[in-house]
Amino acid sequence: MMYKNAHLSFRNSSLSYKLGYAARHPDRILPYAGRIPPYARRWARNLWLGMRTGDHIDYYRAVMRTDIARGPEAAVGGRTATRASWLRVGQMQFDYLLAHDLRPEMRMLEIGCGNLRAGRLFIDYLGAGNYYGIDISPEILLAALDTISEYGLQAKLPRLALVDNLELGFLPDHGFDVVHAHSVFSHSPVEVIDECLRHVERIMAPGGFFDFTFHPTARAEHHVLREDFHYRPVTLVNLAARYGFHARLMEDWERGPHLQSKLRLTRAGPVSGS
Repeated sequence: MMYKNAHLSFRNSSLSYKLGYAARHPDRILPYAGRIPPYARRWARNLWLGMRTGDHIDYYRAVMRTDIARGPEAAVGGRTATRASWLRVGQMQFDYLLAHDLRPEMRMLEIGCGNLRAGRLFIDYLGAGNYYGIDISPEILLAALDTISEYGLQAKLPRLALVDNLELGFLPDHGFDVVHAHSVFSHSPVEVIDECLRHVERIMAPGGFFDFTFHPTARAEHHVLREDFHYRPVTLVNLAARYGFHARLMEDWERGPHLQSKLRLTRAGPVSGS
């Protein structure tokens, strides 16, 4: 389903806009900090993959395939990621959730689990069988299996699944206390976010919550080469409200050294189907 809203203005569809945007706002061309040659390489890849893929998920799966050729850390953390940064960012995600209501008995769904940058810590902390990770990239899920072996997490019975969309139809109603998506909506157009919220509403347990990060902007929504999407917080708050969620900006996260903002969604109304 395409979500249409008059104030959504992804205006950088032309090459001239994209190059002009890079020149005017070098600080926003993540993670390249305004270096035009890497941006040009991304534009060339965008053009090449765009001619060979279908919808956005098909396109971004191809992006992941090219990124993982440089290693799984680069695929989940960007071109400049290292093993040290992979460990640090995963620990940051875990520590934050641990300080914000995560408990071992909770059942957790991680959307965009990658190679378990944070998932390895969630798996170790949660009860056996309580972690479920999904991703659109078969290559990154193979790397996730290596992470399970490397950290000796087999006895925790983590479950991983390859998905082609975010309809979540194979997951049970009200099956998860925590849904977590780090650096997923920052790479997603609004119709993908809409689809995800529509179906998370079904699988979230009463009293559960959904934490996700996004690239914030105070101006009109925009994207950079179909890879980095920037949203006004009010846009996502209003979209969440359509599916019965109350959204809260996590202000203590905002005070940290993060490039993205974080929203927490809780159910504002009765459980669907109850």
